[in-house]
Amino acid sequence: MKETLIGREAEKKRLLQYVASDKSEFIAVYGRRRVGKTFLIKQVLGQNFAFSITGMANVTNKEQLKNFQLAMQRYCDCPDIPKDWLSAFQMLEKYLDSLDKCTKIIFIDEMPWMDGKGSGFVSALEHFWNSWASYRTDIKLIVCGSSTSWILNKIINNRGGLHNRVTHQILVSPFKLRECESFFKTNGFGYEREEIAECYMAMGGIPYYLTLFEQDKSVAQNIDALCFSRGAELAMEFDNLYSSLFKRANNHIAIVNALASKGMGMTRLQLLKATGSVNNGNFTTTLRELEQCEFIRSYTPFGKTKKDALYQLIDQFSLFYFKYMKDKSSAQRQYWIKMQETPSYANWCGYAFEILCLHHIDMILSALGISGIRNTPCSWSFTGDSTSKGSQIDLLIDRADKTINICEMKYTRHEFEITKDYDNILHNKIETFRKTTGTRKSLMLTMIAAAGLQDNLYSRRLQKVVTLDDLFA
Repeated sequence: MKETLIGREAEKKRLLQYVASDKSEFIAVYGRRRVGKTFLIKQVLGQNFAFSITGMANVTNKEQLKNFQLAMQRYCDCPDIPKDWLSAFQMLEKYLDSLDKCTKIIFIDEMPWMDGKGSGFVSALEHFWNSWASYRTDIKLIVCGSSTSWILNKIINNRGGLHNRVTHQILVSPFKLRECESFFKTNGFGYEREEIAECYMAMGGIPYYLTLFEQDKSVAQNIDALCFSRGAELAMEFDNLYSSLFKRANNHIAIVNALASKGMGMTRLQLLKATGSVNNGNFTTTLRELEQCEFIRSYTPFGKTKKDALYQLIDQFSLFYFKYMKDKSSAQRQYWIKMQETPSYANWCGYAFEILCLHHIDMILSALGISGIRNTPCSWSFTGDSTSKGSQIDLLIDRADKTINICEMKYTRHEFEITKDYDNILHNKIETFRKTTGTRKSLMLTMIAAAGLQDNLYSRRLQKVVTLDDLFA
């Protein structure tokens, strides 16, 4: 695979802007495991570090300090191992002071691993920044690490000596479809957009997962090899993913486990009951961490208030794991290829495509020509009563221009046909929505059909159809 930075234009621009500023900067880069945080920093800044160090996993504080000394020796004479982190940062100050007047970029990777129990690392870091670096104009401190909960709680949301000291934070998100396509093209894959979409529906846009794909295999063959074969590289990824990101990962896993079978999501009270959790600040923190890492989203259903907000699992790999990998105890030859001929696969494609659409809502708004109009994407459901059957809308776009797009999402490999019966279902759904909500806004039926629509009387009534190609824009 070519080591080329794909996409990340906004993150690159921000990082270069911060490094070029006329004041000292404390920059926290965060995001989920395998998303490419370190790769981004090193590709953008090259070797232009005045000092860089990577923390070591599962070692003593003494070994971490030895690691610091070895890192210092790459830049200057450092014969002694510092006795503690306060001494280590004093050594760093002295070294940086000796350099010519220039921008001094310090990169500390896997910082959470340095903060062992009783290490005093965070206090020493606070002292380094508050008493020395922040008073200068030439220090650019960049930190990141796999443990996102540590970065969020100890650095970005710190309530102690580092409170409000981070000058900038950069979230590195998974790729969108267009970046996945660029990755595959750059590395010589011949995948068509349909295959790339199905790759995204299973793997999400996680760069590391894509680097594991082999050119001589189809997407289905690669998923088989990575997830279902004997010794598959991603067989244990789910557990490793959450345990590396979060300190008390069992709480996070309990929440995503509860959400996995609830397509539209669950309220906070429903989640508390399902997980047996206590309704306190720790539960709030767990939800916030999952949302900040883009595993879940919170939203208020149409016609509801903030107290009725739903939490929905939107991480593609986690959803794929719960659907197909969790309870599969042994390897089976060509499991995923054979699965594609089953109704289960068709049902999975339908829901996974809906989640894919949520990840690409900006592209949908652009295709509809409403990017500049204030809007709220949400869902709606109605359980039914004596006069109307139950109904639900998985995606509607509530717009400030007195219009609501009622979105129907369909994933098929061929053009989708709106039949007379299906047309009646759609219009009954719209009328039920209008009647039960009492909305006076204009309702606009919008089809998001991966392969487009068959041309017929019913499809011609639609003003706009969004296709898979639009999601690659």
